[in-house]
Amino acid sequence: MVSIVAKRLNEALLLTGISQKQLGIQAGIDEFSASARVNQYVKGKHMPDLQTLTRLAAVLRVPVPYFYCQDAELAEAIVKFSALGKAQRKRMLSLMGES
Repeated sequence: MVSIVAKRLNEALLLTGISQKQLGIQAGIDEFSASARVNQYVKGKHMPDLQTLTRLAAVLRVPVPYFYCQDAELAEAIVKFSALGKAQRKRMLSLMGES
């Protein structure tokens, strides 16, 4: 079974359309091993450490918590929430508090 981090990484890669090698290079991984390392992360053979995952997230423009989210809808909400401006976030949190 593939880890949730590998699953979310693969999803984010597909959405951005960049190659595994490009992702690795842009995240600061040596260009000669970038493709192989990212492939191992996507396949779930190895888990990136938090520092590497943070750099991968920055390139993919998703927040780090997205990679750990088991629930698909919540993962999508995390990405959408992170894209909001400060005022929009406050409004959204206010709406969420009204139940």
